[in-house]
Amino acid sequence: MANASLPLWPVPEGAKARLINVSENATYLVEAGEFRSILRIHRPAYHSRRGIQQELAWSQALATDNMVLTPPPIAGRNGALVQEGHHPALSAPRFMVMFAFAPGRQPDENEDLAGPFERLGAIAARTHMHSQGWQKPAPLERLHWDADAVFGPQANWGDWRDAPNVTPEIRAVLEDAQALICDRLAAFGKGPERFGLIHADMRLANLLIEGETTRLIDFDDCGLGWFLYDFATGISFMEDHPQVPALRHAWVQGYRSVRPLSDEEEAEIDTFIMLRRMALLAWIGSHIEAPEPQAMAPHFASGTAKLAREYIARFS
Repeated sequence: MANASLPLWPVPEGAKARLINVSENATYLVEAGEFRSILRIHRPAYHSRRGIQQELAWSQALATDNMVLTPPPIAGRNGALVQEGHHPALSAPRFMVMFAFAPGRQPDENEDLAGPFERLGAIAARTHMHSQGWQKPAPLERLHWDADAVFGPQANWGDWRDAPNVTPEIRAVLEDAQALICDRLAAFGKGPERFGLIHADMRLANLLIEGETTRLIDFDDCGLGWFLYDFATGISFMEDHPQVPALRHAWVQGYRSVRPLSDEEEAEIDTFIMLRRMALLAWIGSHIEAPEPQAMAPHFASGTAKLAREYIARFS
């Protein structure tokens, strides 16, 4: 379907699509001679066409206003940014978006990331400032990333209790952590200085580093959430890495170079790290067909419980 759909865009004749990543969506590198682009085929029933258009509108507005560097989408031959792919083996068409190819490399969690995270903090602050002033489409058909979106009956990524290797002992610890997270988030509140439109997935896989330049890609999860959730997404899947305290310090320093962040807000970052970690546990359970969740499944629940015990000891 990916290759059969390429003529929908003005790509060179003979272009071929090659799968490079399967996560929330399937991502392909499209090549023809010197030409390169990125094709994203969306997971079914995750976003509406209008919701994807809103994602692209915000990312383009951020780029136009010099808030972030992010590769632009490429319009199809019919002028639309969102195309549909069809295949007889699929019960429904898939939404697809093509992006210009951007240079850079994904950073590795074991390299010194203090510099990139200071820049990432500044990038996050600029996106938050922009989201406060940007006139959002109405109705906004984007996901929410609040406590109900992670723990509620219609959680975006399902119930963390259904994830692999959540033993009764682990479940008991995480139930306590969930209650504490919800209490603290309720007290923290959703004031406009703390809660708004966010990228919601600033993890290493969505950064392209080239020298001192950082490009932010994949706004697919952008939606309404707490601004500090963006730091937690930056350390996704590496919350227990030894350099996280240094990354947190660097990120806060970069953030404050652009936008105020109170000591009270900084002190609550641990809650957002725990919220994100439990969301990722649910994600692993509901996306277990993909290679990345399969690789992390054996130890992710026990690691989450260890973080939860430390969190509970710190804040109870």
